[in-house]
Amino acid sequence: MSDEHKRPTARDFSREVLTLFDEYVHGAIGRRGFLERAAIYAGSATAATGLLAVLSPDFAYAQKVAPDDARIAVSRVDIPSPSGYGTIKAYIAKPKGTSPRAKKPVVLVVHENRGLNPHIEDIARRLATDGFIAVAPDALTPLGGYPGDEDKARALFPQLDQAKTRADFVAAAAWAQALPDGNGKLGAVGFCYGGGVVNFLATQLPVLRAAAPFYGAPPPLDAVPAIKAEMLIQHAGYDTRLDGTWPDYEKALKAAGVKYQGYVYPGVEHGFNNDTTPRYDEKAAGLAWQRTIALFKRTLK
Repeated sequence: MSDEHKRPTARDFSREVLTLFDEYVHGAIGRRGFLERAAIYAGSATAATGLLAVLSPDFAYAQKVAPDDARIAVSRVDIPSPSGYGTIKAYIAKPKGTSPRAKKPVVLVVHENRGLNPHIEDIARRLATDGFIAVAPDALTPLGGYPGDEDKARALFPQLDQAKTRADFVAAAAWAQALPDGNGKLGAVGFCYGGGVVNFLATQLPVLRAAAPFYGAPPPLDAVPAIKAEMLIQHAGYDTRLDGTWPDYEKALKAAGVKYQGYVYPGVEHGFNNDTTPRYDEKAAGLAWQRTIALFKRTLK
């Protein structure tokens, strides 16, 4: 990547602008609302439009593993849906040489609130280079799948029936765990919305051995005793929406005797692991991902 294309970091923006962007990302305000309010800090509507462009994902810039990387093989599959949708589409990335004779551990990858976008596909490929079969379902399948545009994807998400969507993720996890070239050991990782889904799946799937929710909402606390997976729960220090939920979740994990590690990374934004936007923090993301891979290698291989 050239110096000319080097992206700014979260430190280049005011807290007010970052808070506005977080609201926009999570659907609390729309594009127009962001631009109108950001103009107050940026000085003009034109400058606010430029701010949004810089803060928005740049998938090509952040890609770490190309789809044609010689170390891996990728494919797209349709997983049977129990929710009346027929199937749910998913992206699979495997280490080259994976077969029923050379079985690999499986990790379910759960996206943010935009569906199966290029960043999540890249996350799946990164896992494949570390020796895992990564299965990344697209919750937007019943609405046509990820539309190729982040704004359109964000607008589609509230139209999902979340009970049916969660049932689809449970079915996708069972499908992934039973892959003939998998070793039968299942882990899950998810980000933001996907982190909440992973916390939920941990309460539903006794076969889940390890779960790594990144800045996700906790599950219902009365369901925590059902968790059998080892948990790695990671939050951002500036994430006021979710950090306040962590003490009670941790208390419930301790009371239930769940094996877990929990980290709040100081001075970083919600979404700090997503290297497609300036909210990415290289140091925190590197440590969080290192801990995630170590968890999966220890529990799934």
